[in-house]
Amino acid sequence: MKDILVKYLPVNAVEPVSELIKMNGVHLKIVNERVTRHGDYRRMPDGSQQITINANLNKYRFLITSIHEIAHLIAFEKYGKGIKPHGSEWKHCFRSLMLPFIRPEIFPNTLLPVIANHFRNPKASSDTDAGLSIALKSFDPENDKSYIFEIPVGSLFKIHNGKTFKKGPRKIKRYECLEMDTGRIYLFQPNAEVHLIKV
Repeated sequence: MKDILVKYLPVNAVEPVSELIKMNGVHLKIVNERVTRHGDYRRMPDGSQQITINANLNKYRFLITSIHEIAHLIAFEKYGKGIKPHGSEWKHCFRSLMLPFIRPEIFPNTLLPVIANHFRNPKASSDTDAGLSIALKSFDPENDKSYIFEIPVGSLFKIHNGKTFKKGPRKIKRYECLEMDTGRIYLFQPNAEVHLIKV
């Protein structure tokens, strides 16, 4: 397990993550990129516990996602299946599990304050915390995507499924964008990554 994890995690996180996986009887699957999620947790029909994590994540996002999914397992075991997936019980487990990792031996100093702030009240996805999402993206390989908040109002852009939109005004926290084919309005998080077509 460790020889696989060393490819995906910060070096000082390999041992403790490996222990968490072993201790909780988790079957970890590293899978191809899924656009809608970084990872997921499932109890299999045979009772085994499976966590899948996207292979394309940078090592810091891979670590946070791994702990996020292990927290689901522990929260369901500890509090029962009736809890909300990202409710207070999960948040408590996630914070407790992450705390030993929030240190300079694991995360760069530029990320530490952003991560510490996120874990005061962790969100269902690290992507919904724009500050954390942007900070983590700076460790991704270069790509041709832009954030919605970076492109001018009126710009045309495409998303992962090929649909084309025109960026509209910001409404409270999200941007109203017009889908060009249907004329429907969709709301986008400021840190949604898109392919800019034209300004």
